Amino acid sequence: MSRSIILRGCLALSSTLLAGCATVHEQAEKSRIYVANESSNSVTVIDGVTFKVVGTVDARNQSTHDLALSRDGKWLFATNLASGRLSVIDTQALETIASIPTGSRCHVVTLTNDNQHAWVANIAEDDISIVDTVSFRILGTIPVGKGPTGLAFSRDGRFAYVSNQGDKTVSVVETASHRVIKTIPVGTNPHFLVLGPDGGIWGTNTGGNDIYVIDPATQEKIASLEVGPNPQQIAFAYKGIIGPNAYVTVGGVSKVVVVGTDLKNLRILEQIEVGQRPNGIAANPEGTRVYVAHEVSNDLRVIDTGTGQSIATVPVGRKPIRVMISR
Repeated sequence: MSRSIILRGCLALSSTLLAGCATVHEQAEKSRIYVANESSNSVTVIDGVTFKVVGTVDARNQSTHDLALSRDGKWLFATNLASGRLSVIDTQALETIASIPTGSRCHVVTLTNDNQHAWVANIAEDDISIVDTVSFRILGTIPVGKGPTGLAFSRDGRFAYVSNQGDKTVSVVETASHRVIKTIPVGTNPHFLVLGPDGGIWGTNTGGNDIYVIDPATQEKIASLEVGPNPQQIAFAYKGIIGPNAYVTVGGVSKVVVVGTDLKNLRILEQIEVGQRPNGIAANPEGTRVYVAHEVSNDLRVIDTGTGQSIATVPVGRKPIRVMISR
């Protein structure tokens, strides 16, 4: 093989590697952290690299509580407890462009796996509103248990799981028929729900001291673990090469409790001291950082999961509740 051919091959390989690095860097530069501020009726927008605030969006409603981001990152949906409305935020303009009435004290919002619908849990009506993510119109409602406060979809999208704080249960909804097919007892004041890396549905019993896991294959609660009083939300990240692990904000002890995800041996691996009353938590796509919102100090801490140390603190609005990361 001639030297010129080898050189051209090396140059082509170098160009490909550089293009790949540039793409990764570009994606990192575009990453954003969104924080819902319940008492400020707003969403703080933070640069995912510099951790600087790039804007604050007025939700144009009261008690901004939960967030869901469209797959393309174009729309951010925000529930507003006191207004009973879903705000639609244009993430490029950083402006609320629609306000959709769903029900009294709409609590959480989650997008279906195909991104076509936003499901909104309404506490007072004990139902779920289904919102079209293109027309922003309500298509219908689904009755669930008493006081729905958490919502997550199975990995295949066939089922939705709704935690009902009044009933101490989780409703299993078949997404195709919009029917509740099973009700699972889980514990005191079940709240947050999230799809885990193992395909299980992880939840917190905020009125108690434990977390639990539901198996979508059997529709049964298959594991639980005491983590401390008032567990709030869960994110999944790595500690070095160990993981993924569940990072749980535990409001009653002002800690993030790290739990291994081996369901046959569910156990606490680490406890990280954070600020007073941690609530919202999210992880970056790489699983090397978790972002923790504190209701009392009104800030967001960036935690390095490798060391368990805080590497940045960002002031946000009053009573930050939910954290969402762009992918």
